[in-house]
Amino acid sequence: MKMPRVECPECERRIAAGMVAGRPGKGRLWRHDPTERSELFGDALVSCTGSLGIVDLPAPVQLEFEEPDEPAEQEPAAEALVGPLGTLAMF
Repeated sequence: MKMPRVECPECERRIAAGMVAGRPGKGRLWRHDPTERSELFGDALVSCTGSLGIVDLPAPVQLEFEEPDEPAEQEPAAEALVGPLGTLAMF
């Protein structure tokens, strides 16, 4: 599943955010390192202070369908679907 990416409020990097149960429109940022980690902390594992923070998720985009120019074919009449034994065809 592809997760939306949201800008971290601390380091301003785009980080994946998973949905938070019971809070529609909110997401929790995944754990990530600060951009200057190697310069400031060397090989130590240090999380960005914005890691695991709750942020607003981007609103989903609603797809729009175009109306066809020509009318669609009409369904055959019910009488044309009746089989030789008087049964109605399902498919």
